[in-house]
Amino acid sequence: MENSGIEFLNKIYKDLHLKEEVMHTAKPSDDKNKKVERYIDRIENVTKKAVDKNKLSLLKKYYYDKYVIKKENVPDSYFRLEERIALERGYGHIKYNEQLKNQAIETIIKEQEDSIDRWLEYFTSEETSYYPTWFKYYTFQGMLKLGEYDKEKGEYTKRTSSTTKPFIEINREAVAMLYSELIKLFKKEEILDKELEKLLNNGSFTKIYSYITKKLDEINKEKSNSEEGVWKKYNQGSDPEILFNDVHGKGTGWCTAGGIETARTHINGGDFYVYYTKDKEGKFTIPRIAIRMEGNRIGEIRGVAKEQNIESNMEKAVKEKLNEFSDKEKYLKKVKDMEMLTYVYTKFENKVELTKQDLRFLYEIDNKIMEFGYQTDPRIQEITDTRNIREDLASVLNCKEEEISLTKEEALSGNIKYHYGKLDLWDLRSAEGLNLPEYVGGDLDLSGLTSAEGLNLPEYVGGDLDLWNLRSAKGLNLPEYVGGNLRLHNLTSAEGLNLPSHIGGYLYLDSLTSARGLELPNNFNINKLKCSDEIKMQLIKRMKNKQKIKSLK
Repeated sequence: MENSGIEFLNKIYKDLHLKEEVMHTAKPSDDKNKKVERYIDRIENVTKKAVDKNKLSLLKKYYYDKYVIKKENVPDSYFRLEERIALERGYGHIKYNEQLKNQAIETIIKEQEDSIDRWLEYFTSEETSYYPTWFKYYTFQGMLKLGEYDKEKGEYTKRTSSTTKPFIEINREAVAMLYSELIKLFKKEEILDKELEKLLNNGSFTKIYSYITKKLDEINKEKSNSEEGVWKKYNQGSDPEILFNDVHGKGTGWCTAGGIETARTHINGGDFYVYYTKDKEGKFTIPRIAIRMEGNRIGEIRGVAKEQNIESNMEKAVKEKLNEFSDKEKYLKKVKDMEMLTYVYTKFENKVELTKQDLRFLYEIDNKIMEFGYQTDPRIQEITDTRNIREDLASVLNCKEEEISLTKEEALSGNIKYHYGKLDLWDLRSAEGLNLPEYVGGDLDLSGLTSAEGLNLPEYVGGDLDLWNLRSAKGLNLPEYVGGNLRLHNLTSAEGLNLPSHIGGYLYLDSLTSARGLELPNNFNINKLKCSDEIKMQLIKRMKNKQKIKSLK
């Protein structure tokens, strides 16, 4: 099989025999197969010596220098994304200065090094001693080109020199299957899966590995339909390697499973809970839900569906577990929304007509759908892609179809009652002549405005309302309802500021210099107010005085 493997490499990497490192070991009389064979023998000898003499660290360093991201290649977009994520999670407006950038880059590099370590240690272990070196070379070189695995598309994204994620987790089952099927191909034995046989003949590691991963993912999904499972708690400050090893290589997509440094950060920040269901041997080893704590409060809850949303058959397990936590209410709303979405999606799958109540929920007319993942649950778009959105909304809102807008141009045309989705007007510098819809279903971005002069805002904004650069509340009439965050970062005074009666997310008043004139909405959690500690203390003191007066009466 060795000769077949060498021939396979030359077929896939057509110029491999001409590379400098290969020519370094070749003799003038060698043909291309012999050149590659000598090179593979050299890799085997160097690796064996490194392992025997406990010098694997030197070999690792060689691979770090060659494949790990360089500091200068970490894109600015990475830091912008981290700033946005921090803002959305309620940590305030964090700016990455040089010190923070360097700390982040160190973590990125360390986690990429760790992920390469795991592949090198795997291929130099007794576990893989039966794999020939040509196969290890082929797999390792292929792995280096893979980005993240997209479960919906069943394929890996392309990795580049500026990719910040660690290298992919080792899927031992996929590697074993790849080797087994390649040997069948070389021996000219029957390969039952004809699509896989075609891919093997083509030789593209990316396509073969994506196909095998997808196939195994589908098999595992069939095995994991059971709701039966157990929760395992990892105590704050405990050994992060235990958590990491338990979830690593299981295809969760969680950052905790991608790098030991992230696992360490998470376990140092609070307790960590994972819900495991049974594997094919009947052991509880398949991670399905993660609850990360930040001190005594829930930091986040993640599942293994697309964008780390919770699978529909895991909602019950989350709901029952939440009863143990004091800040469960926010997350119970997410469970309730996911249960309702599952109900609507099941009707959609079975071609059952959706009621007006179903549509109000689907289009988030009364409340924003809260999810567990990073992005909108893909089931929502799957349903709406098949429907006449304008007709649905007109029916639910009892208005004409021409009063519904779906594009920015339509939204600004006048006489629009409801705009579906986000309305991005960040580039506006003046509100003169601006005619906004009565209701905006998603985010409304007016971050470029510095003055509220001539601004007539909608009565209802279902998502975030961004008035980042507004410097004065003069003439500002805010909506009655803001379903997401209200961003007033540059407002220095609350004089004349009448806040909405409902703010579903955070209220950003970072530049406020005094609490004078600031009245928070009823039932608004002061912990969702992002301002200076001094302003917050003034408000807390004012609230306590009001409670005293009320009790005296």
